[in-house]
Amino acid sequence: MNKFEGTPSLLWFRHGLRLHDNPALLEALKDSSEFYAVFIFDGESAGTKLVGYNRMNFLLESLKDLNDQLKSHGGKLYLLRGKPSKIVKRLHEEIGLKKICFEQDCEPIWKDRDDSVKIMCAELGITVVEKVSHTLWDPKEIIGTNGGTPPLTYQLFIETVPIIGTPPRPVRDADWSNVTFGTLANSLLVEFEAFNSFPTPESFGLEREVKDETPIVRWIGGETHALLQLAQRLKVEENAFQNGVYLPNQAYPDLIGPPTSQSAALRFGCLSVRRFYWEIHDIWIKVQGKDCPPSSSITGQLMWREYFYTMSVDNPFYAEMEKNPICLNIPWADDDKNLKKWSKGETGYPFIDAAMRQLRLEGWMPHAARNAVACFLTRGDLWISWERGLSVFLYHLIDADWSVCAGNWMWVSSSAFERLLDCTLCVSPVSYGQRLDPWGTYIKRYVPELSGFSLEYVHEPWKASLDVQESAGCIIGHDYPERVVDHDVASKRNQKNMENIRKSLMSESAQHCCPSNEEETRNFLLIIDEEIDHVH
Repeated sequence: MNKFEGTPSLLWFRHGLRLHDNPALLEALKDSSEFYAVFIFDGESAGTKLVGYNRMNFLLESLKDLNDQLKSHGGKLYLLRGKPSKIVKRLHEEIGLKKICFEQDCEPIWKDRDDSVKIMCAELGITVVEKVSHTLWDPKEIIGTNGGTPPLTYQLFIETVPIIGTPPRPVRDADWSNVTFGTLANSLLVEFEAFNSFPTPESFGLEREVKDETPIVRWIGGETHALLQLAQRLKVEENAFQNGVYLPNQAYPDLIGPPTSQSAALRFGCLSVRRFYWEIHDIWIKVQGKDCPPSSSITGQLMWREYFYTMSVDNPFYAEMEKNPICLNIPWADDDKNLKKWSKGETGYPFIDAAMRQLRLEGWMPHAARNAVACFLTRGDLWISWERGLSVFLYHLIDADWSVCAGNWMWVSSSAFERLLDCTLCVSPVSYGQRLDPWGTYIKRYVPELSGFSLEYVHEPWKASLDVQESAGCIIGHDYPERVVDHDVASKRNQKNMENIRKSLMSESAQHCCPSNEEETRNFLLIIDEEIDHVH
């Protein structure tokens, strides 16, 4: 058989770095004479345009795990470099490529990339199959069901999705017994600058953000580890359901225990979101003996993920302020000095600094801590634009994706998804930290210079006398920084700023997204009355 006989097919991995619940994979294997699996480093795919060491390392581990699994079936994952449309054209010329399959990347930042490939394939007569499996529902279908516009409130969103129906269950696993893997010629591999051995972050010129410390928590990329972690997470969920608790990770966050979050695995598609959703719902049915609606709080975090994807899908300016039609244009301060202190964990507020140092060291921080540091940077204390914080998160966070990360930043900063700035709930960096880290263990883990302070002062070391500081081996202003702002003063000033902005907007009719009520705000920020500095 010559190279143009049969139906050579290509599975183009971008996100969706898994073999389970992969409808694009099943389509690529269907009637294929030769099957090829590739990942293309184009400087953008899988979030590699703005990426730090930890996230790139997680991606590379995920790709290696995928390659190892394909090798066990007799194949391999080709890691190529270049422009996807050009690579597809050359594969058509060299191997007679007739079908290309991939999982939908619904965010608008991928539209130009995908359109260029689709146009090229149409010109060459290559069949393109795009499958929805990175989200529970197709965001465009949600928008269509809502009358052609995105649901501007979360409440409207969770009222819309039940009309579509429950999310599809995962598809069957692939049968590899009769798959013929194709082999790319060495000349093509040279042309595509393929990696001869598996790359490391250093291969892309990246170095660890914190060079003199070893990460305390090691995040491991790949489907194999994601499924093992899923099994452990489901035990946590089942125990919580039996005790009448929903969202145990969120209700009782364990800042120092072994991580059970699936966010990074979902972000890279090492774990199918549909499998995660249905596994949790099936456990709920097992424990409770009854089903629950798609918008139930047992998968509330996944619902927020879907909502942010849906809100971004037709909005290429979603991750910025001025051109973004759903975002308020707030006159934030231009303060590079305090931005740098915040990003390095040197604000003088121990809980905030612990979270930011964990981010730089490990590429992750708990959801509750993210709300605290985001509120602190923006409307709570420093009055710095959420766009600046988003850039820091997109670079450092292993689980950062464009739409969900930007959506969270707009939400917490009151720039969108908030009822015309009438939410005055502001997270206190002290009392909030005291509830989540009551013994100061989290702080002492990531801010070790404070390890000598007693519980009385570890959250507020500036209140300790000089004698106490000397006894603790940490002088404030020398061994640990002074506070960048006085929270009591700054938060009240910023509240007044928000009130003035709100008054100026009352006569305008901007499409400003807002939550349903104050309860939703409290649940999102995980705050209680004792942690609120101002409410009117």
